[in-house]
Amino acid sequence: MRLERTLLKVLPHDPRCKLCNAPFRGVGGLLMRLTGRRPWAKNPNICTICERSARKYRGGAEIELTLLFADVRGSTGVAETMSPLEFSALMNRFYGAATRVLIHTDAVIDKLVGDEVIGLYLPFVKEGPARRAIEAAQELLGATGHADAVGPWLPVGIGVHTGVAFVGIVGSEDTVTDFTALGDAVNVTARLASNAAGGEILVSEAALAAAGISGDGLERRRLELKGRHEPIGVRVLRATDRIEVPTVAR
Repeated sequence: MRLERTLLKVLPHDPRCKLCNAPFRGVGGLLMRLTGRRPWAKNPNICTICERSARKYRGGAEIELTLLFADVRGSTGVAETMSPLEFSALMNRFYGAATRVLIHTDAVIDKLVGDEVIGLYLPFVKEGPARRAIEAAQELLGATGHADAVGPWLPVGIGVHTGVAFVGIVGSEDTVTDFTALGDAVNVTARLASNAAGGEILVSEAALAAAGISGDGLERRRLELKGRHEPIGVRVLRATDRIEVPTVAR
């Protein structure tokens, strides 16, 4: 991988695959497309060859990462007020806004499912996974209108948490496989999102610590999460809240 990164770095030009350095544009990008290297659909910052190389092998590793779950609040009631076609158009607008924000902040999009979007912030994120996830959460609230005087065009609640999870390829060797994350950290993030009201980001103390953010001035809550014995401390962040983000974060 180190040799490949060195060789591909010579080809012009940015943007590039964050894993192998394959260029996506210019002459270098054209050459890469001829070899099958294109931006991956789940994250255009990674090329399809790197994704396929990982997918060949079921399995993965336990790593620390930051997860972002974004839920539409009251989607059942929203769907009741419109036709299925109108509701699908509204959800596609939400998916579009969410994927733009997640890709811009270097997330791997895990799933678009029902009324929820899941993003994984892995260790290769240069500015720090936790920092980028918190920035993305605020950007997504802004993109859905939570900072507008007239209010949001869709109510969204978000959970952000940092922890250790299994990340890799799961599934049956003979049928479907997927790149995803599994473990307690994933479950905690899902619970945070489900407890967040529209316009709220529930950020775990672990995510704040990983981002190097004190959380001073933010509302503090201690949540009893379904299925867990120990409560978890969170801070409540909204679209217009100002937080001091360090220049360098873990």
